[in-house]
Amino acid sequence: MYQLFSILIFPGILFLVIFSLLAEYLDRIIYARLQNRQGPPWFQPFADFIKLIAKEELIPTEANKTMFTLAPLFALTAVIVPIFYIPVTGMQALYSFRGDIVAVLYLLTIPTLAFFIGGWYSTSLYARIGSVRAITQLFAYEVPLFMGILAPALLANTWSISEMTVFYSAHPLYTVVNIIGFAVSLVALLGKLEKTPFDIPEAETEIVAGSFTEYSGKRLAFFRLAIDIEAIVGAALIAAVFLPFGLGLGHKWIFVLFIVKVLFVIELLALMRTVVARLRIDQMIDFCWKYAAPAALVQILINLLLKLVLLK
Repeated sequence: MYQLFSILIFPGILFLVIFSLLAEYLDRIIYARLQNRQGPPWFQPFADFIKLIAKEELIPTEANKTMFTLAPLFALTAVIVPIFYIPVTGMQALYSFRGDIVAVLYLLTIPTLAFFIGGWYSTSLYARIGSVRAITQLFAYEVPLFMGILAPALLANTWSISEMTVFYSAHPLYTVVNIIGFAVSLVALLGKLEKTPFDIPEAETEIVAGSFTEYSGKRLAFFRLAIDIEAIVGAALIAAVFLPFGLGLGHKWIFVLFIVKVLFVIELLALMRTVVARLRIDQMIDFCWKYAAPAALVQILINLLLKLVLLK
């Protein structure tokens, strides 16, 4: 019964849906206020989701109906599962094992693949261009993201997110060493979420809505919800790895701290996308491979050297 509650209610599906929609509101209101605009009311993301669920669904005549239908479900499922391996109410995740950080990073790759499949099998020109951009961008940010997230694991000597959280909570000064990896991971997460300046696959001024051009109704709602949940899970992962404070606190306060840290990361993402303009896909690739990946490599070398010093 407890496992069913964990999957369906907390920290599972219902919690993620509500929290992700509230985080979308926070992102949009910060983005609007920094541009001297009013911004939407707090319930706007909920209203948008309900409106899409109630709308009629249309499937292009030439689309592959099976792949077109399954792609949003794969994306949504893939972003829900990782939360069970990230500490939410304590130092220990609901389900934890050695190597779970690799599993989480793998699961967070699936939504982009689902965007590609959905757009490609829509057979629409705009959708196919968007899907190709999405998969091309994946090869740009994924390596820096993996390197930035896994660098702290080398110093903590574990591939478990829960064990990393315990280690860095017990040694808070070591978190300062990972500042480069933190910055790289934030930028890479911005690319994974396809937000400005990396909103190239969904550039509405160029290709309408990219991979989602032919989607409507609840399928489009599922895709957009998957992106919102991916933002929460990505922010939670970064918070668990780079901001793992709270050792010795009770479960209630650790959960409050979890909410604060996740919203802090969401706010940083909103600030970052406010101050820059959209890049071209070639500029995105150049930036990730010329700057982000080398910076993440420097973080790995720093952590390896520090680890060698500590072993002596």
